Amino acid sequence: MGSLIPSFYSLLMASFLLLTSMAELPDDAPMAALKKELHGVGWIFQGSNYCSWVGVTCNPLNLSVEALELPRHGLKGNISGISELKSIKRLDLSGNLFHGFIPPSLGSLSGLELLDLSGNKFEGLIPSSLGSLGSLKSLNLSNNFLIGGIPNELKNLERLQEFQISGNNLNGSIPEWIGELSGLRVFSAYENHLFGKIPENLGTVSELELLNLHSNRLVGVIPESIFSSGKLQVLVLTLNQLTGSIPESVGKCKSLSSLRIGNNKLVGSVPPSIGNISSLTYFEANNNHLSGELPVEFAQCSNLTLLNLASNGLSGFVPIELGDLKNLQEFIVSDNNLTGEVPRSLLKCRNLSKLDLSNNRFNGSLPQNICSTSRLQFLLLGQNSIGGEIPPVIGDCVRLLELQLGGNYLTGGIPPEIGRIKNLQIALNLSFNHLHGNLPHELGKLDKLVSLDVSNNQLSGIIPFEFKGMLSLIEVNFSNNQLTGSVPIFAPFQKSPPSSFLGNKDLCGDPLITSCTSVSDTANENNHHKSSYKMVLAVIGSGLAVFITVSVVVILFTIRERQEMKAKSSELCDEEIPVASPLVITGNVFVDSLKQAVDFDSVVKATMKDTNKQSNGTFSTAYKAIMPSGLVLSVKKLKSVDRTVVNHRNKMIRELERFGNLIHPNLMRPIGYVIYEDVALLLHPHLVNGTLAQLLHESPKDEYEPDWPRRLSIAISVAEGLAFLHQVAIIHLDISSCNIFLDAHYNALLGEIEISRLLDPLKGTASISAVAGSFGYIPPEYAYTMQVTAPGNVYSFGVVLLEILTTRLPVDEVFGEGVDLVKWVHGAPGRGETPEQIMDARLSTVSFAWRKQMLAMLKVALLCTDTFPSKRPKMKKVVEMLFEVKQS
Repeated sequence: MGSLIPSFYSLLMASFLLLTSMAELPDDAPMAALKKELHGVGWIFQGSNYCSWVGVTCNPLNLSVEALELPRHGLKGNISGISELKSIKRLDLSGNLFHGFIPPSLGSLSGLELLDLSGNKFEGLIPSSLGSLGSLKSLNLSNNFLIGGIPNELKNLERLQEFQISGNNLNGSIPEWIGELSGLRVFSAYENHLFGKIPENLGTVSELELLNLHSNRLVGVIPESIFSSGKLQVLVLTLNQLTGSIPESVGKCKSLSSLRIGNNKLVGSVPPSIGNISSLTYFEANNNHLSGELPVEFAQCSNLTLLNLASNGLSGFVPIELGDLKNLQEFIVSDNNLTGEVPRSLLKCRNLSKLDLSNNRFNGSLPQNICSTSRLQFLLLGQNSIGGEIPPVIGDCVRLLELQLGGNYLTGGIPPEIGRIKNLQIALNLSFNHLHGNLPHELGKLDKLVSLDVSNNQLSGIIPFEFKGMLSLIEVNFSNNQLTGSVPIFAPFQKSPPSSFLGNKDLCGDPLITSCTSVSDTANENNHHKSSYKMVLAVIGSGLAVFITVSVVVILFTIRERQEMKAKSSELCDEEIPVASPLVITGNVFVDSLKQAVDFDSVVKATMKDTNKQSNGTFSTAYKAIMPSGLVLSVKKLKSVDRTVVNHRNKMIRELERFGNLIHPNLMRPIGYVIYEDVALLLHPHLVNGTLAQLLHESPKDEYEPDWPRRLSIAISVAEGLAFLHQVAIIHLDISSCNIFLDAHYNALLGEIEISRLLDPLKGTASISAVAGSFGYIPPEYAYTMQVTAPGNVYSFGVVLLEILTTRLPVDEVFGEGVDLVKWVHGAPGRGETPEQIMDARLSTVSFAWRKQMLAMLKVALLCTDTFPSKRPKMKKVVEMLFEVKQS
């Protein structure tokens, strides 16, 4: 009998569909109007029966529309007609391109249970008419441009369970009536301009599970009421002006996994009841005024992954028991008054990747088991009172990205074993210690290192010639030691200011004023060793003769050898020896219409020929691949540092498919992938006009045409694409003009959007193990945080704007030593230069209107590239400002 029920239901549905083909459906008129009004690439209409359209759910009995769910479909237009769908219960239009005011007429949908308009461009006030939606359980208006306060009429939403208004420009206080919503589970209002106190009744009558109010102007204390039910799972109150102490009642919430209350003015100690929260994963209370000791009760939080209490007034010792936290990954207690030896017990935490004890009063010596935790990437122990020698076992910390030991009392020599830490790249800082002896030439093997500081020690000897192997070096400091000899000819050294080498009286050569000739002459006079001038000339002349003779022989031999090799290579090419393609493990094409046109073997072969190489990015190399079908693809081959994603193949594939469904006109989505051996290839459409970098910097000068409107359009398009990514919680890893692609009509598409998820598909996090981005685009804070952020993306986009305005490269020797495009532009007033001298005169002098728009965009670019991340505008604000530029 049970098996007949599905058949009966199918028959019933078929009957209704047959009837609807002969009769008018109840919502025919409003749905036909919506079909005509809403525009976008993602809404697919199949036939005249709207019940078969994508995103539409109908009541099986009367075929009225019950749900319209079209998130991230690139839609725009007027949505007021939706108010005619009287039976609708769920309306989800999140992540689209709608703008203007939210239609007050939506308040007439009395049966509506879910309303999600987040991630659009709606502006104006929240309509008070929404207070009439008596059945509403979920209201999400986040990430728009809404202003004003929270309307009091919304207090009538007595069934409301989820209330989300984050990422707008709302002001005013949080109304008391929000605490009277008995069903409220989620309240999210972060990144607004709300002020006043958090209502003292919030959580009293409801079982609050998530409260996120970060980045507002809230004052007062953290109310005890939010912990009353014990159901709270996530609490985020960072970046406010909250005072008082952390309530003891926080221990009631045993399911609390994330507690983030940093960047406030909290006082007192961390309550011991924190140990009752067995589910606690993240605890952040940095940048407050907390005091007392580090609670030993943290050791009971077995799931704790991150503990951040930096920049407080904590004192005492680090409890030994914290070494039992097997899941701990980051332990950050910098800028406190903690004492005792470097806690050896923490080194038992096998997952520990970051240990930051800097700016405290730790003493003793460095533990011999300092590298016992194999995943350690950040060892930050600077500005303490640590003595003794640096143990040679430091070379076993092979995953270290940053080693900070400056400002201590370390003695002995620099262990040559440090040269084994090949991943060391952010910084090696040994300054302000008592180190002596020679600089180990083995340090020259650190080819990824960006910053080296050994200043203010007692080091002697020469700067080894092998230091030229530090190919990534940008900042150096050898000052105030006892180094001798000449500074090696190496671009990072000569580009450094002289102060980086001062305080070494017997050191000479560029960039120091002292020439090595004068030092040599002085030494000869002081030691009374005067050689015969003629004898010196004779020796030099003989040496030169021998050198020239040998050089000529070597050059002739090399030329002949190259000619022979070239001939052999030509013969091999003529024979066209076939190369076997590696075995493709798996592959897929997300676009049905292209499945037959893509040949995976041809994709792989294309990436094995250098002649197909198009560009070389930070995370991937792009190749042009022509399929047997004639289809042209752009294939991105993930670099070896990122191939670990293949070990999590299923998760990687899910992420790629997710991005394949991400619809926005200014984002370059992957259309498929191929995996062979340990290599991942990402398939993208081939765009004929290349990249913005090529347009700006590689176009033939004799073919130049002023193109300001095109450049402005590109800037707006990229800003919209990036703002959309931020709305759906995706942070880009490498924003640069090389990653902005141009189609046949010069429409801009932001590329490599999927890389941030592929780097760590297990977590989907934006935390990375290498400096994210391309040189010239990397925000200054990345050098020490190693955490890609939305403000960091804004900075990189600001550099792109400066490129567009100046037609200059982000990094160029013409700017001077240690100066990039951002510093050059920001430093213009100090040089007495006007904005006209900065901008590309070939554009700004064409017309007054162009010049006015360029000046307006320059203001936006300067805001985006502010040194302080907190002062940079959000991308949605940048989009708004660029539209104002276009209209000016």
